[in-house]
Amino acid sequence: MTSSAYRCGWVAIMGPPNAGKSTLLNSFLGQKIAIVTPKAQTTRNRITGILSDPETQVIFMDTPGIHATRGKMNRLMSQAAWEASKDADIILVILDAELYLRRPEYMENDIKPLLEAIKAETRPVLVIANKVDLVGDKSRLLPLMEQLHETWPLAELFPVSALNKVGLEGLLGKIKSELPVGEPQFPDDQLSTLPVRFMAAESIREKLFLNLHQELPYAIAVDIENWEEDKSRDLTIINAVIYVTRPSQKAIVIGKGGANLKKVGQAARLEIAGILGTKVHLELWVKVREDWTEDMGFLHSLALGAAPEGFQE
Repeated sequence: MTSSAYRCGWVAIMGPPNAGKSTLLNSFLGQKIAIVTPKAQTTRNRITGILSDPETQVIFMDTPGIHATRGKMNRLMSQAAWEASKDADIILVILDAELYLRRPEYMENDIKPLLEAIKAETRPVLVIANKVDLVGDKSRLLPLMEQLHETWPLAELFPVSALNKVGLEGLLGKIKSELPVGEPQFPDDQLSTLPVRFMAAESIREKLFLNLHQELPYAIAVDIENWEEDKSRDLTIINAVIYVTRPSQKAIVIGKGGANLKKVGQAARLEIAGILGTKVHLELWVKVREDWTEDMGFLHSLALGAAPEGFQE
């Protein structure tokens, strides 16, 4: 039975690509829910993470980065972000403070679509200046914080390092205090609404980004084609397909003698086994599917742009 003062609500984490949204979510939860890579735009869906304690339940929505919307896949990704904003009780705007100190010309373009969308917002808006750990002279942050305050005069500002968890305690306390009073919407031991198959596919996709670095094509997708659970052997058998758009990309993903694919498979198998708590047999295949990023049926089959399971309108 919950207290009459129990607070529960939805929090949208929004911002430009590579600002640290997924890192912030994972740091709040103390466990990896969203994939994190050095490449921008690795989050393609609204990913929900749930943080519960005896007094509050915070339901975070990590969203794709707000960016130019050319192409059907990009439009679906942006739609997912804006839908999360519409449905949230609190909006977190996360920005890359180190980037704007180094390249101040990027800031205007990054915050313009965010500002236009939430300038008249009456819900709580918290603006987060992330990656302060990368700024040696912290006094350099003062003009940036003043500029952000002028841009969002009604928002509270939080300089943080999501990666090193600096400043997160105060930020989380503010989030909890702004939640509406209400009953929890999920069991207190549930960390996410994501299906395990989706998490397995994301793990494979993350390992592709991390292992292939700059060679990896952006237009890459992972689909779980087969999933079998052999309880007698405590074994999960997974067959996954990696989709690329050109034969040359297929060669890159596979690597010489299959070396790249083997490395990705080994790393993903270990992580998926940790998620499932079982042994995992993982088989990866690479297929060419031209222009899949413009195929709406295929995009929806990958759950791109879909609302997270369990979301209540």
